[in-house]
Amino acid sequence: MRILIAEDDLISRKFLSKFLAMYGECDITVDGSEALEAYLLAWRESNPYQLACLDIMMPKVDGLKVLKTIRNLEQQNGVLFEQRLKIIMTTALADTEYIKQAFASGCDAYAAKPVDTEKFLEVMKKLGLAEF
Repeated sequence: MRILIAEDDLISRKFLSKFLAMYGECDITVDGSEALEAYLLAWRESNPYQLACLDIMMPKVDGLKVLKTIRNLEQQNGVLFEQRLKIIMTTALADTEYIKQAFASGCDAYAAKPVDTEKFLEVMKKLGLAEF
């Protein structure tokens, strides 16, 4: 499985990449602009990601804009719902408005920071990305 991690915080980036490396190849970006570049490159190379972990608050382009852009690109390219990228939003924010916006924009799940690996793994299983 190919995994895209978009996280501006170094500690969170290291933690997620170390944890998710057990489940696939991780590419790491530090802001939303890089995340979109990586997504588009993978798409052009016909080697798309299966999972993206997007921090909501990132420099340049925030995670919500990245989420909306990816979902728009998938729709424009006729990607079937069951084949689209699984997106888990991550945030330390306690504001539920951001979470509501993320789900309204098409995220598949949400993980509060610090990430609870057991809960995260359960989410991955529900999304069909990890074995039971």
